[in-house]
Amino acid sequence: MPGNRLAEEAWESLARAQVALMRRFQEDFREAEVSMRVYDVLFTLKRCPRGRARLRDLNDSILLTQPSLSRLVERMEEQGLVERVAAIDRYVGGALTADELHTLRMLSDKLRAAQAGQSESSESTS
Repeated sequence: MPGNRLAEEAWESLARAQVALMRRFQEDFREAEVSMRVYDVLFTLKRCPRGRARLRDLNDSILLTQPSLSRLVERMEEQGLVERVAAIDRYVGGALTADELHTLRMLSDKLRAAQAGQSESSESTS
C-alpha cells in the first residue's frame, strides 16, 4: 500500500531528525554549567505562571518518568537551583529566584550563540 510506505518514510525521517537534534543538543550542553535535563526543568519553570509548577504538572512537559523527575528536582533543590514549597498537602515543583532566572538567561544566550556559530560554520562549508 503506497500510503503506508509514505507514512513509514515520514516516521523514519522524523525519528532521524530527532536523533540528530538530540545529538546536537547534547554536544551544545557538553560544556554547559548545567545538564540538558536541569536546563529543561528550569526552562519549563520559567514559562510557568509565577515560575512555579506542581511536580505532576511539570512532569507533563518533561520527558522523564515521575520518579526520575522527583529525584532530579531533589538534587536541584540541594544545589540551590529550585526550591520546593509546601502547597496544602502537595509540593510545588520549584520556583526560580531572580539570580536563577538570570543564570538561565545567560545559559540560554550561550546556547543560542553556540547554535548560531555552528550554523554559520556549517553554512560556510556548504
